[in-house]
Amino acid sequence: MNYFVYILECADKTLYTGTTNDLEKRILSHNTSKTGAKYTRGRRPVTLKYFEDCGTKGNALKREATIKKFSREEKLKLFQKIKILIM
Repeated sequence: MNYFVYILECADKTLYTGTTNDLEKRILSHNTSKTGAKYTRGRRPVTLKYFEDCGTKGNALKREATIKKFSREEKLKLFQKIKILIM
């Protein structure tokens, strides 16, 4: 089972970083669940802006910690890299 680190953009344009082993289920939880992350509950809807497959849970948690230290601008650069690769 692979683990992912992801970044969400909330309705108020703030960014939220987390980890999961099921992206679809976790995004749904952020948008609908009463038990989802407290931060995102008051900032719905959220949209997935970035994710990366980290393999193991340990790797995902390490990458999450690294990304959480990034400035907003550094996080936005991650999104730009993805857009360039897709085009």
